[in-house]
Amino acid sequence: MNKEPVQTDNAPKAIGPYEQAIKANGFIYTAGQIPIDPKTGNFVEGGITAQTRQVLENLKAVLEAGGSSLDRVVKATVFLKNMADFAAMNDVYAQYLGGAKPARSTVAVAELPRGALIEIDLVAVV
Repeated sequence: MNKEPVQTDNAPKAIGPYEQAIKANGFIYTAGQIPIDPKTGNFVEGGITAQTRQVLENLKAVLEAGGSSLDRVVKATVFLKNMADFAAMNDVYAQYLGGAKPARSTVAVAELPRGALIEIDLVAVV
């Protein structure tokens, strides 16, 4: 199996022993992204809508660095701190991934890194 790390300065750097994404066997598997602005290293302000947008911009940058795109996503996993944010998250998600319509799981979690409201990871075809 060929396994290649994917990295870009247009998304937050990995803060642990993992890569932003791994390219393997024709797919890109992204690490979960939280709403950190890669230019400042800070969380974006503005609640679930702004946080979802930043997460998807980060994921878009990682996929593009690996030779793929949001249009080629086949699976998404969304982690929400509060299911009451589902509709607002879904509105932003549809703007980014509505055309691709990947399979998706959305789960509520007790806590996310750095107090994030959302984290998303993706699998895309290269």
